[in-house]
Amino acid sequence: MKIAREGPDGPPALQKPLQQPRLFNNRPGPFVERIAGVTSPLELPADPFAVFPTRPTEIRIGYARVPTGGQKLERQIDALTAAGCRRIFADKKSGKNAHRPELNACHAFLTAGDTLIVPSLDRYGRSLHDLITMVADLRQREIGFTSLHENLDTTTPGGRLVFHVFAALAEFIRELIVAGTREGLAAARARGRIGGRPTVVNEDLLRAARDMLPNPAHSITSIAKLLGVSPGTLYNHIPELRELRATGQSEQLTGS
Repeated sequence: MKIAREGPDGPPALQKPLQQPRLFNNRPGPFVERIAGVTSPLELPADPFAVFPTRPTEIRIGYARVPTGGQKLERQIDALTAAGCRRIFADKKSGKNAHRPELNACHAFLTAGDTLIVPSLDRYGRSLHDLITMVADLRQREIGFTSLHENLDTTTPGGRLVFHVFAALAEFIRELIVAGTREGLAAARARGRIGGRPTVVNEDLLRAARDMLPNPAHSITSIAKLLGVSPGTLYNHIPELRELRATGQSEQLTGS
């Protein structure tokens, strides 16, 4: 199946078949110490004032998302239509999670030179980092971006400057969170608090385990269950566990 796209001043051109919507890399990647709530670093463009798209097609594609509170999409669609959007994608469920099929379809439909129009920034990105990441991806694909409510247009020098400031601000906030979290962890370690759930292992438990381990009648699993811990806990806290088991088995063979 091929999707026809109307050219700016000629017959419609045929777009390549859409095999699978392109998914933007919005998910946070791996990060030192896996600090919750902190996303991966943002990649700022080398030249924030570079013109993009370099060859605009004058084709405008709209995206709308239903807001919370039961409001309708009509006002957003009317605004996008008035802005000259030739096609509008609309998600009819709130974007509390990353599953927005119409947004993925919209990203897949866009080609170099097009401009994506949204009613407002909060209808497009779920967070500042999410917004900056998606706009940066559009920039790499030579696709313009415009938000009607904020009057932001990345095809203009002023709009590109604003988004560069946004990206720098998001990176600054991220670094502050990372630094504060690391300082808190270091202060807790200095006071002897390592974190995590408290351990149930103590010297009495380990002594009882060592007394029972040489007895071949008790398996390691049964000993761990009796003491209320896992077999892995015994292996981690008793380095000589295998030696104790071997001693009990050799004594049994000697006695027999």
